[in-house]
Amino acid sequence: MSNQKKRNFQIEAFKHRVVVDPKYAEKTWKILEHAIHEIYNHNASGLSFEELYRNAYNMVLHKFGEKLYSGLVSTMTLHLKEISKSIEAAQGGSFLEELNRKWNDHNKALQMIRDILMYMDRTYIPSTHKTPVHELGLNLWRDNIVRSNKIQTRLLNTLLELVHRERTGEVINRGLMRNIIKMLMDLGPSVYQEDFEKPFLEVSAEFYKVESQKFIECCDCGEYLKKAERRLNEEMERVTHYLDAKSEAKITNVVEKEMIANHMPRLVHMDNSGLVNMLLDDKYEDLGRMYNLFRRVPSGLLTIREVMTSHLRETGKQLVTDPERLKDPVEFVQRLLDEKDKYDNIISSAFNNDKTFQNALNSSFEYFINLNPRSPEFISLFVDDKLRKGLKGVSEEDVETILDKVMMLFRYLQEKDVFEKYYKQHLAKRLLSGKTVSDDAERSLIVKLKTECGYQFTSKLEGMFTDMKTSQDTMHEFYASHPELGDSRTLVVQVLTTGSWPTQPSVTCNLPAEMSALCEKFRSYYLGTHTGRRLSWQTNMGSADIKATFGKGQKHELNVSTYQMCVLMLFNNADRLSYQGNRAGNRDSCFRLEKVPAISGLCEGEECSSERTYE
Repeated sequence: MSNQKKRNFQIEAFKHRVVVDPKYAEKTWKILEHAIHEIYNHNASGLSFEELYRNAYNMVLHKFGEKLYSGLVSTMTLHLKEISKSIEAAQGGSFLEELNRKWNDHNKALQMIRDILMYMDRTYIPSTHKTPVHELGLNLWRDNIVRSNKIQTRLLNTLLELVHRERTGEVINRGLMRNIIKMLMDLGPSVYQEDFEKPFLEVSAEFYKVESQKFIECCDCGEYLKKAERRLNEEMERVTHYLDAKSEAKITNVVEKEMIANHMPRLVHMDNSGLVNMLLDDKYEDLGRMYNLFRRVPSGLLTIREVMTSHLRETGKQLVTDPERLKDPVEFVQRLLDEKDKYDNIISSAFNNDKTFQNALNSSFEYFINLNPRSPEFISLFVDDKLRKGLKGVSEEDVETILDKVMMLFRYLQEKDVFEKYYKQHLAKRLLSGKTVSDDAERSLIVKLKTECGYQFTSKLEGMFTDMKTSQDTMHEFYASHPELGDSRTLVVQVLTTGSWPTQPSVTCNLPAEMSALCEKFRSYYLGTHTGRRLSWQTNMGSADIKATFGKGQKHELNVSTYQMCVLMLFNNADRLSYQGNRAGNRDSCFRLEKVPAISGLCEGEECSSERTYE
């Protein structure tokens, strides 16, 4: 047995000839055809869908799929032609209602028919590359209803008329519109686009072309923009209610082109209400609306920027070149700051902090601020005014804000070294006179300048503060080493490093004997404790406090320059003085000074300044 070859056995079904009734296909189709008629006639409740499915299944199984499919097409077409007549007969407002009702009926019928013919849908149709039942039903509805000669144009005109009525303020049945538009979308993108969207956009363009022309003739710029914005919002709302979402970009483009792009130059330059007037009157709401509308069209923001820049440069040029405004440097700079604040607020509130507008603003300020060669000096004088007089009732944060604004103007300057020259002079006067509002504020500005321009720019300014601190220590040590002078610090000396402080021409000054003796004591002390140095008195940079008694015993304290102190001290010993000298042009001049009636007094204190140099 083991040597015998194994055999394979296969069991096959008994073969016999199946005899099919020659009238089977016709009989079965008649049953199915009747069922389709009943479905369209709303009599489907009495049908056995299980039996109908089995009949359709057997027809396909017995190779009668073609008969079943072609019969379906013929039967559905027959019913749709009858439905078309019913829709055509509908009058007025009932036209769309009838179309919508029949469309819903057709969809329900189509669902039941597809259930019955499911086996054909899954087997026969894919193998023969025919259109599936549901898609077939939509195509037949499209060809026999939507695109029939008597319905297609009427349907389009009805839909466009309803849109027009809604645009002119009437209330329409949006639910019905949504259903009809969705029907077109369900029939395929091409149906919606060709049969509705394309003519809808064309009609809309004409509508807004006419309306925009009417509005621009009777409205000012702000009113026109409000109407354009409202129309744009209406179209976007219309899309959400009953149009295809993909239509939003298309219809908004139409509104933007017809109402904004085609009228931009006229809008921005409109007399008494255009962009310049909005800027002048700080109309943030109108400016914001213009920005948001113009940004939607090509070159819209560029148009706004160009007009704003042109206006800003022209007004800025007038500001910095007007002789009347140049009489008060502090007011000059304050107006610049106010103008900058104004446009910063506009860009922030109305132009969405757009960097391109901020850049245009900076460019404009840089342009006109440098038209005036005295701008660096005026900015330094502005700082001097704020830090010398102080800001009453203003917090440190507010001082910082002002300094930040000053730095903003400083960045626009092309001649920053000119600013440095004037700033050094003004800072020196504040420090030497002790009239700076706050060392912290002074140092804060130095830090800002250092951050902006680097160490080299501020090294000498920082040296000035170092000298002031060193001088305080020196004076403390001086009086400590001369107890005979007591606690009344009649003399205060600042020892200044050559090169750090601004140099000014100094004339020979004969100090009063009281001061001269004190100065000599300080010189001896200083040179005795510091070798290799020399002192040069800069009386032109000093000041003095003089206590004086006027008539009727009135006592006053005068703050004067060192030169003024020298002259006033002479009147301690004389009531009248005269002076004759040689002035320019070699012409002799005589001066006569008289003592103020009943003025007498003695210099109680004097602040002198000197330069320190290295041998």
